[in-house]
Amino acid sequence: MRLQLSPELEQFRAEMRTFFTTQVPQSIRDTVAAGRHLTREQYIETQRILNAAGLAVPHWPVEWGGKDWTPLQQHIWREEMQLAAVPEPLAFNASMIGPVLAAFGSRELKERFLPATANLDIWWCQGFSEPDAGSDLASLRTTAVREGDEWIVNGQKTWTTLGQHADWIFCLCRTDPTAEKRQRGISLLVFPMDSPGVTLRPIELIDGSREVNEVFFEDVRVPAENLVGEENQGWTIAKFLLGNERVGIARIGFTKRLLAEAKERAAEVGLADDPRITGRIAELENELLALELTALRVVAHSAGGRPHPASSVLKLRGSELQQGALELLVDLAGPLSLASFADGGSDVPEWARVATPEYLNYRKVSIYGGSNEVQRTIIAGTILGL
Repeated sequence: MRLQLSPELEQFRAEMRTFFTTQVPQSIRDTVAAGRHLTREQYIETQRILNAAGLAVPHWPVEWGGKDWTPLQQHIWREEMQLAAVPEPLAFNASMIGPVLAAFGSRELKERFLPATANLDIWWCQGFSEPDAGSDLASLRTTAVREGDEWIVNGQKTWTTLGQHADWIFCLCRTDPTAEKRQRGISLLVFPMDSPGVTLRPIELIDGSREVNEVFFEDVRVPAENLVGEENQGWTIAKFLLGNERVGIARIGFTKRLLAEAKERAAEVGLADDPRITGRIAELENELLALELTALRVVAHSAGGRPHPASSVLKLRGSELQQGALELLVDLAGPLSLASFADGGSDVPEWARVATPEYLNYRKVSIYGGSNEVQRTIIAGTILGL
């Protein structure tokens, strides 16, 4: 099966492809394609290029920099960006707190934060997971107690991705410990990462990177007006945010690029005609096409910007296919993949050196945005009615 686009959409795709391949610096795109970590400056430079052209947050309301695009145009925009190895707009800004502020924030919060968020003048990080509240987010224990015109925040967050770069954090806190249901006593606050009482400590991951952190709060004072939405409405906001995050996690264009690379690497190592390899590639491509069709249905039925329950399917299957493609590249590298941390002077090709670290790093997609086990429970209840 092949998706057939109208002439207008084919033109739109060509425009997106031309922009991404000519306006974003080749050095940045090469960094992404090679599986190397981007610097803070590279993220910011890319997003500001996109934002200047109106291509950073097209899914936002038009008033705040969005485009009046169809769901299919948004899909093409994201896919072409991933195929061109362009860093996607920072998810914490573009896909998480931005849509939340647009939907739930006061007029003052919108005016204060949305333009700066779109342009990455403010780098946000996410304060959701805790040591004992990851997949079971409703059990979080970070507290916020109202004291006059301020909230006093105490507690800890963990797995805070790129928190070392962040200017501000959007943080779920327990504001009513007496609520009958744990979900009803949670609120969302935003505050600067350099606030007195905020301490950040990096966590080294299995691939050797330090992209996640622990964050500690000790009597952090947050102005009352930094509450997003209504008090104790945080669980509703969190579900909205995570639904948007799950759609992005599918990363269909990214997996297409991985499979194209796998074909190229298979030819390099003399396995292009090996039936075991060709069979694995064909299976992944078929599964990816099914996921793409599902993604189009999900986006088309996400009325009013609210994510469709099937976003859980995208998160679940999308993460599995990314991992499957990366595992294939490790297998193609074979013994060369053991040279994971060799420096630039190694005779081992760079793609083989990064194969294992990238494979290990992407084990995380089974967990973030809601673990795959949790997604299966959501699918069973909200889609299958079990």
